[in-house]
Amino acid sequence: MDRARRRGMVLVYTGDGKGKTTAALGLTLRAVGRGYKVLVLQFIKGPQRVYGEKIALERLGVEVRQLGVGFTWTKTPEEHREALRKAFAMAKEEIASGVYDVVVLDELNNALGIERFPIDDVLPLGEVVEMIQGRPSYLHVVVTGRGAKQEMIEVADLVSEMKVVKHYYEEGVPAVFGVEY
Repeated sequence: MDRARRRGMVLVYTGDGKGKTTAALGLTLRAVGRGYKVLVLQFIKGPQRVYGEKIALERLGVEVRQLGVGFTWTKTPEEHREALRKAFAMAKEEIASGVYDVVVLDELNNALGIERFPIDDVLPLGEVVEMIQGRPSYLHVVVTGRGAKQEMIEVADLVSEMKVVKHYYEEGVPAVFGVEY
């Protein structure tokens, strides 16, 4: 469908269960199959680790930018704050650019939920909502991560919540190669 006739959607995948990023990447696969240009921006994952989704998506011509520095306990608050500031600036620029048909903001909800150090000045929730509301009318935006804020839920056209029913983590099984990363 051409951009002039397309209504861009905001899709939020949230909850404590596994599958949020996986759902966004399934949507990415479908969009690429339809000839859409997709960008994946990862707000927490950093380039120090290689993830299977990055390898596969780049083979399909999808750019994946790992903008974070890892989980909050692995780096200093200053390192995280600077990474979030840069990631948000990049997201604003790319969403407004007109280049993409779909932009995935992976783990943005996790980033917005950080409480171990202040983030409101580098990743202000109100400005994130404004960015999404002000996107080009044809652009689909996908937001993933636990704990979606009420403001994100309100701006979304679709919200799916992943719920844990059973998970092998509970039995002490660590992240599985090819499944989690």
